[in-house]
Amino acid sequence: MHTTDLLTVGEISRRSGFAESAVRYYERLGLLAASRTAGGQRRFERGMLRRLAFIRAARNVGLSLTEVADALASLPAGRTPTRADWTRLSRGWRERLDDQIDALVALRDGLDSCIGCGCLSLQRCAISNPGDTARTGGPGAAYLPAGLRREDSRLAGPVTGLDREPDGQPAAADAGSGRARPGPVGQVAE
Repeated sequence: MHTTDLLTVGEISRRSGFAESAVRYYERLGLLAASRTAGGQRRFERGMLRRLAFIRAARNVGLSLTEVADALASLPAGRTPTRADWTRLSRGWRERLDDQIDALVALRDGLDSCIGCGCLSLQRCAISNPGDTARTGGPGAAYLPAGLRREDSRLAGPVTGLDREPDGQPAAADAGSGRARPGPVGQVAE
């Protein structure tokens, strides 16, 4: 087996875990490259599996398809990217991912207390957010780390045309996986 071995859309779909429609969609967006047989069937080099794994991981940590496309565009064309290429690409995201990890730890450790959302449903809210004083900080859960608030696009990523499915609906974190992007944190009862 070689990185240049050609796989059908079905083979690359089965090996990557993406639906065939997602593979074709990512090709249409320019995230993947395919050649065509004389009969017009797609053939993907085995190296495209790495790109699909990268797309899945990047989307799972909240990167937009625009960010994914920009990153993949920085990889060399005409050859399989090397370890050094992937290292260079990921270096730029280290701070962002560290910020996201810190925010998730803070969420995990503080979700059972007042998050400053204005619900005032927990006894702790009367102490931490009396009379909903947190509202002066703007909409949303004022006590959550900035990276977990919807308006902080630095971690959430911008919504663009690339972040839409062909029918215009928002793209799922894993297009074709059947899993939707997680929604906002639910209300916590005491």
